Amino acid sequence: MFMKDGVEYRFHHMGIPVTEPRPGERHSALFGMYTSDSDCRLIRAQWHRFDETSTLHPLLRTVPHPAFKVSDLARAIEGMTLLLGPYEPIAGFHVAIVEDGGIPIEFIETELTDDQIWAKAETESILYADNPRAAPVATG
Repeated sequence: MFMKDGVEYRFHHMGIPVTEPRPGERHSALFGMYTSDSDCRLIRAQWHRFDETSTLHPLLRTVPHPAFKVSDLARAIEGMTLLLGPYEPIAGFHVAIVEDGGIPIEFIETELTDDQIWAKAETESILYADNPRAAPVATG
């Protein structure tokens, strides 16, 4: 955990782009992306594989990204270059991805516990729904 400009940042997970299919992938037609969870025991990590038609920013498709829970999403992204969002893939879970020094960084603001987040990601996320309830803003 660290503080910067009055915002608290706590490491949440690592997103890692891959090119080969992985076991347990979930497909997001919205983003043209497949996601699977890592077996890593020390940190949460997700593997992301992208369709050729993915509309996500090239940095998200090619560079690993850390994700941090933040105490104030609006302040965390202030003055930053947005790559995605802000949007709400799960009720009560607000996300934005910024570029900082050539690295994509995901920021999450939520009151949900990690167990609630990962359970809801499997069943309620707009990212992996057949009929998304809202389309996030993708730039790039």
